[in-house]
Amino acid sequence: MQTDKNTVIGMVLLGLLFFAYFYFSNQQQQALAKEKQHQEDSLNRIKAIEQKLKDTGLVKKQYLQKDSVEKLAAAGDFTTAALGSESFTTVENEVLKVTFSNKGGIVKQVELKKYTSHVDGKTVKLGGNAYDKFNYNINTGVNNSSAVSNLYFQNPVIKTNSDNSKTVTYAIASNNGQSIAHEFVIKPNSYAIDWNVVLNGADKLLTNGNLNFQWNWKTSQTEKSSLYERQMSNICFSEDKQFDYISSKSERGFEKPVQWVSAVQQFFNTTLIAKNGFSNGSLKWKRSTEEDTTHTLATIETALQLKVPVATSAILPFQLYYGPNEYHILNQLNNGMDQIINLGRDVYSFVRPVNMYVIMPVFEFFAKIISNFGWAILLLTLFIRLFTAPLMYGSYLSGAKMKALRPELDTLKKKFGEDQQGFAMEQMKLFREAGVNPLGGCIPAILQIPIFFALYSFFNSNISLRGQSFLWSHDLSSYDVIAMLPFSIPFGFGDHISLFTITAVLTSFAISLYNMGNTPTQDNPAMKYMPYIFPFMMLFFFNRLPSALTWYYTISNSITLLLQFVIQNYIIDHDKIMDKMKEARSKPKVKSKWQERYSQVMETQKKLNDMKPKN
Repeated sequence: MQTDKNTVIGMVLLGLLFFAYFYFSNQQQQALAKEKQHQEDSLNRIKAIEQKLKDTGLVKKQYLQKDSVEKLAAAGDFTTAALGSESFTTVENEVLKVTFSNKGGIVKQVELKKYTSHVDGKTVKLGGNAYDKFNYNINTGVNNSSAVSNLYFQNPVIKTNSDNSKTVTYAIASNNGQSIAHEFVIKPNSYAIDWNVVLNGADKLLTNGNLNFQWNWKTSQTEKSSLYERQMSNICFSEDKQFDYISSKSERGFEKPVQWVSAVQQFFNTTLIAKNGFSNGSLKWKRSTEEDTTHTLATIETALQLKVPVATSAILPFQLYYGPNEYHILNQLNNGMDQIINLGRDVYSFVRPVNMYVIMPVFEFFAKIISNFGWAILLLTLFIRLFTAPLMYGSYLSGAKMKALRPELDTLKKKFGEDQQGFAMEQMKLFREAGVNPLGGCIPAILQIPIFFALYSFFNSNISLRGQSFLWSHDLSSYDVIAMLPFSIPFGFGDHISLFTITAVLTSFAISLYNMGNTPTQDNPAMKYMPYIFPFMMLFFFNRLPSALTWYYTISNSITLLLQFVIQNYIIDHDKIMDKMKEARSKPKVKSKWQERYSQVMETQKKLNDMKPKN
């Protein structure tokens, strides 16, 4: 039989098509068989674990049918870590008692051995809530992922190092050789815990080299007043090596590298530190309400991303800080965490240098030479008043001159009656003739404002005052109580009465009354009653403040009263002042530019008033 050329070519092509079809069909069948075998192997492993758990009675049958199977499926190649029971391991140093959990291989709770909670009288505990977790997701198989916080790590290996530090290592391994280890290093006398996440097979465990880290944390009350501690709580962080914080806002997004994030209470903080920095992320923070009866202060949710170099293995260095807001301890970490302590922020940032280089060193010096912190505050107050004495003397001298001019000012008031512009012009002329600066008493007071704000920040954040008793105060870091009220007074007063607040208000009121005798009579009702209004306002503002601050204010006011009395009556010679003012009046006067402008304004105002039609 003869076949033409076209027929031969057609038969060859048809043969090739059949060969290709059977080849690819065979490949698909082999792939399906392999996947089926993988599923059967996974199912067999799941069944084996289920049977083992049933035999040992660790979980109930209905639990296995619902939650456990889902966890086993999500665990993929990490099925041996999918189910288990949570167990705890405790490791201590001189200042910390750290409780670890095998579930997630994380720090569960930390006790601060040197500090006592005012809530229950036990050691201060940070963490331990069901809400708290450190977590990141890993790939556990094809199109499969699991949260590390859902995996049960093997029993930890604890090792004591040559420097007396202790290393606690949790590890889990997959069926195909990948592994995860959490290494924690606890150093002697340190509140910082080094944490290394070691990923073997990081290129498969992570997608595109991204580790998506979640940190959820809840802070709980440790001080006497939950309301005040809640107000003092905030979130601090370092973004692009610049310190910042959140106090009133509830959310923050990060576009620049983040070095650390800290959940801050009044005297303690818990901080997550990434030594290589998180590339970006966000956080949500929420203060609890006053109606919260669980002693919760605030909650924080963070979502932070860490870029991991694509490699088969990677070591990710972190650090966890659980400890006091103590300046020298935080400053030693050398990462800007010392700014967590509020020694002056935002509009009050100008007082931070005053606290750091003057108030803090002087107070610490006095605290070393005298055991009682109340007397140390008294010595600090004396130092401050001695430092500001030249300013105060100028203020008192100005007050003495004003007192000497008071009879003449009263005569001018009677002369001009309701003609305020005329009186103001003559008053300015009288001050100029006598060489008196009417602002002489105000300038020293204004210069002392930074000192007050510096001390307000210092006493509110100084943990060394915590638990220190003095006179009737049991804790200088909080308000003292001499009486509890059966109700709460609004506007910040509260449900108690603070004796140090009363002494601060009374001494402030005494200063106001004393100064009224050295100033011209005020016809303005607002100015006339200001000496009574300001102390009354202080009563509401000061009643919740630390007794260290109200004790300082009491001492400072008492010293002011004493100095005013002594200087006015025994140091300043009023006859000499009168002689000098008479001599100043006899000299030719040259108006300053300010006085000239002020006189022109007053004369213009007087002319305008004279031009107005009189009824």
